Amino acid sequence: MKGVARTALGAGTAALILAFGTVVLGAPVHAAEPTANDQGAGTKEEGGRKDSGIYAAVRIQYSGSVAPNGGKGNVTSADVDWTPPPCWYAPYLGAKDFKKTMSAEIEEAASAPGMTGTPAAAIGQTKAHYEDEYGWTDTPGYKDYNVAKDGEGMFWAGVENPNEPDFLKRNSCTDLPFWVDNGEAPPPQYEEAITPEILAALAYQHMELPGTEVTLAPAQTTKVNLPTWAWLDKADFHEVQATAAINAPGFALTATTTAKPVSLRLEPGTPDAVTYPASGECTINDDGSIGEPYARGNADRTPPCGVKYLRSSGDGTFDLQATITWEIAWTGTGGAGGDLPDGTFENGQAVTVQEIQSINR
Repeated sequence: MKGVARTALGAGTAALILAFGTVVLGAPVHAAEPTANDQGAGTKEEGGRKDSGIYAAVRIQYSGSVAPNGGKGNVTSADVDWTPPPCWYAPYLGAKDFKKTMSAEIEEAASAPGMTGTPAAAIGQTKAHYEDEYGWTDTPGYKDYNVAKDGEGMFWAGVENPNEPDFLKRNSCTDLPFWVDNGEAPPPQYEEAITPEILAALAYQHMELPGTEVTLAPAQTTKVNLPTWAWLDKADFHEVQATAAINAPGFALTATTTAKPVSLRLEPGTPDAVTYPASGECTINDDGSIGEPYARGNADRTPPCGVKYLRSSGDGTFDLQATITWEIAWTGTGGAGGDLPDGTFENGQAVTVQEIQSINR
């Protein structure tokens, strides 16, 4: 059906996309409630605006530590080549509801101004495909929108990822809705059909990591040539989880991403500084902390994690950037799982550096 659908659309694609194009999730409405671990808010995509074309009847639900609007959380992929899926195919409607929706869309498209010639022929072929199981010569269609099988499966349709740019979505998930029996996998030609791995990528995109502020000693104001200690206590450092799930009659998938903090990178905000260690990368300790809290009597020691400024900040401040790297893995339905690109969260802190050569602590 896939190849025929694209052939039938042909020059009429522009007209048909307005009527039956990829599912549009415009301006989703979100509701949030606290989670048990208080690490984030549970989020559920409640609805969508029908700007053009059909839109998803089955929503993906997000829970755990997730950004309120999805795709705008703190997590940033450390892999510049990694992108979330631009679209996917997912359960849309049962046969009776699909017939009501799709037949109305067809009639609306057919009556639109200028729907003659090739566009009209494409609309006619699409109508025949869903009304007559022998409507297309080389691929069977559906008799009366598969109403006789209502309750035994669902039509699936393409869903655009609202957080990804249009150019990534333009040539993806362009096939017309197709039928999948309950408990069966989508036909293999639909490579973008929703899977636990796609759900994991969406959970990753929604994941919100905590904005942890690094503890400094001296705090905020330090001195030229004086090592400034930096650390994160174990209590400030947690694993973070986010879950994406989709449920429809005869179909359910879930995937959970887990982010584990592994290192802290310090960037002093000026080239006139040195970091400890020299790489600026402070690794996590066995107890889950990073660095070491400053203690009285350690003034002559080199901090395991920190920075030393070599000149004054004058009347201003230096922007110390502390970037935490998180290892992210996922597990999903059926024992699926694997690794996702490391995530990062960057937090800036203003540091005043005074022109004093030494200080007693």
